[in-house]
Amino acid sequence: MKKTVSFSKNSTNVFFHILTKCNLNCRHCYINREQHGENTLPLSTIEAWLGAFAEKSNIANVIFLGGEPTIHPDLSFAIKKAKNMGYNSITVDTNGYLFNDILSKVSPDDVDYFSFSLDGATRKTNNMIRGEGSYDKCIEGIKKAVSMGFGTSLIYTVSSANIHELEMMVPLLDDLNIERFFVQVIGIRGKPAQINQEKLQVSRSEWLSIIPDVAEKAAKRGITVSYPKVFLSSKETFECAGLVAENYFIFPNGRVYRCPICEDFPLHSMIFKDNRLVDTGKLNENDLFNLNIPEGCVMNKLVQPENLSYKSDGTPEYKVACCLLKEEIRFN
Repeated sequence: MKKTVSFSKNSTNVFFHILTKCNLNCRHCYINREQHGENTLPLSTIEAWLGAFAEKSNIANVIFLGGEPTIHPDLSFAIKKAKNMGYNSITVDTNGYLFNDILSKVSPDDVDYFSFSLDGATRKTNNMIRGEGSYDKCIEGIKKAVSMGFGTSLIYTVSSANIHELEMMVPLLDDLNIERFFVQVIGIRGKPAQINQEKLQVSRSEWLSIIPDVAEKAAKRGITVSYPKVFLSSKETFECAGLVAENYFIFPNGRVYRCPICEDFPLHSMIFKDNRLVDTGKLNENDLFNLNIPEGCVMNKLVQPENLSYKSDGTPEYKVACCLLKEEIRFN
């Protein structure tokens, strides 16, 4: 099996947003242009910033994102630069429109996975979330990528608007020959964090009763499934990816975060200045990783406390797990 992003302890992932421009307007989009920038990075800058992690390249997975990364006219060259630097794996996250004829400009030897975002098993639900016509374009893009021999994975961001169709995804994944299935949880950042936005997060009971079961059903069809545990019992040990893994979220304005929950705020622990990666001053996200609280994730407590619930004595009913450490299930 080809390699791709690893949501596990001791993994190293470089999530590289090479632009924030996108052709869609998804209801749960986490991009915040005020905090992330609006520029499209030139190839020379992409190469320099990839080079900043070159010493980790033989163990690091790079994921090109946007916005929609295939809009970038030099994405194919960026992929080949990363390949030449020896990155452990290269993934492109895409909405399936596959602009600039990207599939003809790279080969399956260059890209480990094209990872497609689909947020509904039916056309109606997906298009309601992601935009009219997006379902058919994504399915078309997946089929084309598979026919050309590319590794394909699929991302499904679970929300109150589509959790009812998650189980329906299992036969669709099989029909499309998807190799890996990533189930994601809605983050309260970007668009969902705006005032008076609809509540898209699902309840704890829904998550626990549906997600693990669907993951097992998909895995039994030979599909590798990754999903965030989200909720821990009070007896389970909480671990922060900021301490046990290396994840870097790079944005076009030069900010580099270690935790995605912080991305709506200037809490980035690093920044590119003159194409050099430097640490930022206090206070930043790194100063928060070591805090030990009964609720588990400190960032969750600070940024999205509505995910928490307390007993009558004031103690938390459960802990919230780190969103970057996920369960993986597969059957050989």
